[in-house]
Amino acid sequence: MRTRRALLFLVGASLFAAPQRIVSTAPSITELLYALGLGDRVVGVTRFCRYPPEATKKPKIGDYVNPNLEAIAALRPDLVIIQTNPVRLAERLHTLRLKVLEIDQQDIAAIYESIRVVGRATGTSMRAAELIASIRGGLDSVRARAARFAPVPLMFVVGRTPGRLDGMIVAGATSYLNQIIQIAGGKNVFGDAHAPYPQVSLEEVLARNPRVIVDMGDMADVIKVSPEQRRETIALWQRLPALAAVHDDRVFPIAAGGFVIPGPRVVDAARELFALLHPESK
Repeated sequence: MRTRRALLFLVGASLFAAPQRIVSTAPSITELLYALGLGDRVVGVTRFCRYPPEATKKPKIGDYVNPNLEAIAALRPDLVIIQTNPVRLAERLHTLRLKVLEIDQQDIAAIYESIRVVGRATGTSMRAAELIASIRGGLDSVRARAARFAPVPLMFVVGRTPGRLDGMIVAGATSYLNQIIQIAGGKNVFGDAHAPYPQVSLEEVLARNPRVIVDMGDMADVIKVSPEQRRETIALWQRLPALAAVHDDRVFPIAAGGFVIPGPRVVDAARELFALLHPESK
């Protein structure tokens, strides 16, 4: 059904005419287009599209939540690709007589399907099949390595009040990140929270006592964590020496990167998380 629904949004598009001017409305879509070898056809991206680096040189169309429809139309795209969007973006773009492809990337199965759909819509089905096989093989390899070790209790912080340990947003059971945690050999201490990204209290964190803390709280908008950011984040958690992760020096500040962008870099994210969880594997 997802494939059929997505293709129905290709309003008026010929399935035989590969689009030459594509606008991406999300970082994950941009990364997918480049992974399919379509970078030269991308004519517009969001201001958060920073990977690969050449994508930063493309014209900007705003962001995922508030795309600039006039800026998109001015680029004269023959295809606009969007994620499943609660603000009815597809319909709004359709009123401008733009051809739209809506895809779902909420979990790993959906990522595979989105690659198939985009490959079919852009005339790159063979590359899409190769990319899916590569991602599947990479994740299977990480899963097999992780299976040799006991799962490590982990908390993944995706956001919090800057410079403080409150307002914490963590990966929950239905998040894309929870799947990566499981593949990499972790046990999400908030895996019983049904929301994808619940807000939790410091008391809850202390009660669940994770052995590893991965914290991108202040680094969601950076490409690489600086030494200063790393020191500040670790010092923040060191105020809680009773936490197992703090006691064992297993607090890891990270930049968002492939961790929160559900696309081709999912294997890199799984490998990096595996290395943090199981240093004994080296």
